[in-house]
Amino acid sequence: MSAYEVISGGITAPKGYRASGVQAGIKYPRPDMAMIVSDKAAVIAGTFTRNKIQGAHIKFCRERLIARKAQAIVVNSGCANACVGTQGLLDARKMAKLTAASLGINEKYVFVCSTGTIGIPLPMDKIETGIAAAAESLSSDGGNLAAKAIMTTDTVDKQFAVECKINGIPVKIGGMAKGAGMIEPNMATMLAFMTTDAAVEAKSLQTCLSDAVAESFNRISVDGDQSCNDTVLFMANGCAGNTTLDVKHPEWSIFRDAVGAVAKELALKVVRDGEGATKFVTVTVCGAVSNTQARMAARAIANSLLVKTSWFGGDPNWGRIIDAIGYSGAEVIEDRVNISFDELMAVKGGKKSPNVSIEDMENVIAKKSFAIEVNLNLGKGKDIVYTCDCSEEYVKINAEYMT
Repeated sequence: MSAYEVISGGITAPKGYRASGVQAGIKYPRPDMAMIVSDKAAVIAGTFTRNKIQGAHIKFCRERLIARKAQAIVVNSGCANACVGTQGLLDARKMAKLTAASLGINEKYVFVCSTGTIGIPLPMDKIETGIAAAAESLSSDGGNLAAKAIMTTDTVDKQFAVECKINGIPVKIGGMAKGAGMIEPNMATMLAFMTTDAAVEAKSLQTCLSDAVAESFNRISVDGDQSCNDTVLFMANGCAGNTTLDVKHPEWSIFRDAVGAVAKELALKVVRDGEGATKFVTVTVCGAVSNTQARMAARAIANSLLVKTSWFGGDPNWGRIIDAIGYSGAEVIEDRVNISFDELMAVKGGKKSPNVSIEDMENVIAKKSFAIEVNLNLGKGKDIVYTCDCSEEYVKINAEYMT
């Protein structure tokens, strides 16, 4: 039994947070500007993309993160503010200054994020108007609007919140995320924001977030493409009134697990909303020489277009799976490989299991959600990736999408 319970809401479920989502005209007629504000300065943690090409807000947020203090996050969608030269960082800084002025807070406590099309400068006239409108629209129930305003090709908003007790005091953790395409598990490609009303020591909050990301956002893949704008930010404002948490606190594991639950659910919502996706697939590789090699094999399967399109077409082509394992870089001995579709062992010792029919396998992958488990039978290494199929709709979306 978990020590937390799921509650309604998202980013503003914890005490002391307000949010808003407005239409600035960047991608008319949809909402495209969001703001999250804590009633008081909060501790902040963050993780970012490992792509060597990075959006301006990544550089900006890395600088701000050194002080570990934040009170507001402003986000625009429709324009990534990436690969636009020095103007990108200047515009990110201006976004922060405009936000601070509109809220009457310290400019150093403002973080900035952008998502959308790469290579197009921010329309700062619209951004300025949007920031003013977002500041005026802030409310404690504005999380829904904020979650919608950060969407790009998403078909649904993504929110989740839980509550746990620390020394008998209720503590809440909430979050929202965007992402449907350009998703690959290497600091998963998306934006995600989390809040808590717990009081948490800064370094411990970063440890908590990094651990949560490793088990959630870094385990998802839609299309194998890693973005240059990946960001997860996590604020803790202490409004719950608990004694400050750190990694040595006797109930640290309760808080850590609750944070992990929010991060994982948001990550899974991203995969389920993958561009054109019709199936949610859990890929597990065990029995590898090491965890690293298991991860290599799991990613190769999850990112293979041949595998993903076969899932969409209802073809249980295990040959494509074992082929992906073979080129993954992981050590593999063909006649030791077992592959299961859910509980059905389709491949044993590198060959089709004699008692399993194609129809049996087809029945498994016809489901909206199923699991592929590979046992390499070489060691104790294990890894899991959450992914989806690839359909014609994915091609259509990415052939037409601009903002």
